[in-house]
Amino acid sequence: MAAARPRRRRWTSDGLLSASEPGVPGSRPVAAGSPDPDGVGWVLLALCVSVTVSYGVLYYAFTVLAPAISDDTGWSATAVTTAFSAGSLAGALAGISAGRVLQRHGPRPVMTGGSLLGVGAVTLVALAPSYPAFVVGWLLVGLASAGTFYPPAFAALTHWYGAGRVRAITTLTLVAGFASTIFAPLTAGLGEALGWRRTYLVLAVLLLAVTVPAHAWALRRPWHHREPARPGPPDREILTSRPFLLLTASATLASLAMYASLVNLVPLLLDHGIGLQVAAWALGLSGAGQVAGRLAYPALDHRVRPNPRAAAIIVVMGATLAALAIVPGPALVLVVVAVLGGAARGLFTLVGATLVSDHWGPHRYAALNGVFHAPIGIAAALAPAFGAGIATVTGSYAALFGILALIALVAGGLAAIAEDPTAGHGSPTDPSPSSVRA
Repeated sequence: MAAARPRRRRWTSDGLLSASEPGVPGSRPVAAGSPDPDGVGWVLLALCVSVTVSYGVLYYAFTVLAPAISDDTGWSATAVTTAFSAGSLAGALAGISAGRVLQRHGPRPVMTGGSLLGVGAVTLVALAPSYPAFVVGWLLVGLASAGTFYPPAFAALTHWYGAGRVRAITTLTLVAGFASTIFAPLTAGLGEALGWRRTYLVLAVLLLAVTVPAHAWALRRPWHHREPARPGPPDREILTSRPFLLLTASATLASLAMYASLVNLVPLLLDHGIGLQVAAWALGLSGAGQVAGRLAYPALDHRVRPNPRAAAIIVVMGATLAALAIVPGPALVLVVVAVLGGAARGLFTLVGATLVSDHWGPHRYAALNGVFHAPIGIAAALAPAFGAGIATVTGSYAALFGILALIALVAGGLAAIAEDPTAGHGSPTDPSPSSVRA
């Protein structure tokens, strides 16, 4: 009996590894949940760990240590927070260049380099002898975040998972969503025992030990920068097109409303006469709502086209903000509304991760997504100050949430009127089922 012929592997035009029998056409890509003989599952596992640690060290640790930094250095709370916000703005802008580099060279150099930069940046923050050095440290932290947070990880999963990217991205956001749950108490404990400077040095070592080898090892897979068989319009034309501009504006406004409301949820509930403990529970349970929303996203992805899906999710978010502004109680009702708002936020995270690939395919996702997320990151960085300013001017957190609800509704409208390039014919560059919905 003749020996079985060995299977040969090839890369599809979108860079996804597929396996085929010799001479058998129509080989299908390895999707999420399929047997993983070539180790693409290790990519997802590594990114789940590295992104969680990156957010924990480069973002959430600051929310715990900020008061201690101010008390120890004598710098005002405003000055300390401004340095952090400046870093967030730098990261949002750096994401454009990071996306272009990733498009050409893959995620390994971008994410490994971002991790190494993050180690140095956190070390500088910890050792900063003066406020200007502290600011420089946070600017470098922002640049590092452009190579270690969600956008580059989404690009890697979009490229390597192809049709299975929604499940892979959903899994990543579910795991990394626990970054605050893990790192807030960890940082608090370290801060009490060691002080904020030594805590940041410990976290820098953790970043070095976990994320650098994870990115350097797990992201070694081939990265084929190929144009699709039927190339679409050039990037410049897409970036200036009506759909891209409207969807970017929609996501930016929605992010502004989302982050401003999240920061000011507890003060709003206190203004409604809700006790601090119940208000804190409402905030915590809204996080559980985010998880529930993300779990539901894959089913929604298969049933609703991208633009109506984005519009509906943003409008639901706006409706919850309006309800929180108008409804004075009872407490249980407000908690339920907060949880529904959390579910909308969880869904919106995945909308932002998939809109670009849904419309323009996975081939140019990294470069296009870098531009798409830049104003979103800016909005997220400015949202706390924006919310505080509106609340101060109006003298009411209820008025703030009413304004944020209107912003969200405008954002939903922009998504609804944005033309869908795939409507009626599907994307010629994307094998995902999401591109051929009815």
